[in-house]
Amino acid sequence: MKLIHLSDLHLGKRVHEFSMLEDQKYILDQIIKIIDNEKPDGVIIAGDVYDKTVPPAEAVQLFDSFLVSLSLRNLKVFVISGNHDSAERISFGSRLMDKSGIYLAPVYDGKVEPIVLSDPYGEVNIYMLPFLKPSHVKRFYEEEEITSYTDAISIAVQNMSVNETERNLLITHQFVTGASRCDSEDISVGGSDNVDAAAFKGFDYVALGHLHNPQNVGSNTVRYCGTPLKYSFSEADRKKAVTVVTLCEKGSIFIDTIPLIPKRDLKEIRGTYTEITQRSFYEKTSYREDYVHITLTDEEDIPDAVGKLRTIYHNLMKLDYDNKRTRFHFEILGDDSVEQKTPLELFCEFYEKQNNQPMREEQQSFTSDMIRKIWEDEI
Repeated sequence: MKLIHLSDLHLGKRVHEFSMLEDQKYILDQIIKIIDNEKPDGVIIAGDVYDKTVPPAEAVQLFDSFLVSLSLRNLKVFVISGNHDSAERISFGSRLMDKSGIYLAPVYDGKVEPIVLSDPYGEVNIYMLPFLKPSHVKRFYEEEEITSYTDAISIAVQNMSVNETERNLLITHQFVTGASRCDSEDISVGGSDNVDAAAFKGFDYVALGHLHNPQNVGSNTVRYCGTPLKYSFSEADRKKAVTVVTLCEKGSIFIDTIPLIPKRDLKEIRGTYTEITQRSFYEKTSYREDYVHITLTDEEDIPDAVGKLRTIYHNLMKLDYDNKRTRFHFEILGDDSVEQKTPLELFCEFYEKQNNQPMREEQQSFTSDMIRKIWEDEI
């Protein structure tokens, strides 16, 4: 049995105030082409379908179109809600959708019944467990001691009555201890949302959602497929892919990945203003239509740098500086000698602390003239 593992579509997401809907439609169309080539039996979407619990209408329309495309291919589709989704909205119409092979995980009510598929090796039990907090599970198992996410998921799994002699697959959306995060993810203080991978014992494959970097946790059968697009510059050097899972006889699983190529990539550029605006540089990098984060190394700020740079890099998302001033962090402390210093001396000290370099002679002369003029006007 071959399954496509997706997660964290985050439809409707904005990155640095840029809407990603056009890019998301492009990548979903690419995923459909991959599905047509791979001819899987089903598609898993392991949570965070949307970026917000109340998604914009355009995001809902895009997901509806994607589901229709999958349904027309007679695929089984398994969708759970993530921490960014509304479980109630994701599960709406699930009993009607079941008849078309689109399975939407219901709001957790203490029970998770498997969806059973068959192939030449027998049956595969697919369990759909949406994003849960300890309080969600405690409601239904008040007698159990549930003080952590691991406790909650362990109790939820134990009450599935999984038959370990059969092939079992779990779809869930949690942070498994030991996985690596990136900047576009929600982070809980002190790692309080961690779930120990031991909670998933008994499953032949765990299709995880929540973390944006594709990765295995502990073994290749507990896997995050990652987002289909990059949503932060911490992912600029990462590659995105579709995960393809093939289940054969019990204990035999093959995992492959197929690269995804975005319409516009996220790129980071670093250098002086002159360097990165030279034709030879930007023609060589070919980043003009990509989403870019530019770090200028000039010691002086460039007036209207964003506006000027966007004439070349049309999708400039973020601009910052890396120079002596930005690298130097300081705390201005009280000084008993303040009263003995001239205004110019005080300003020169402040400038040096702020910029990590002394004022030049012409700057001091200009500042001295300004101080004198201000004082003359006040007299």
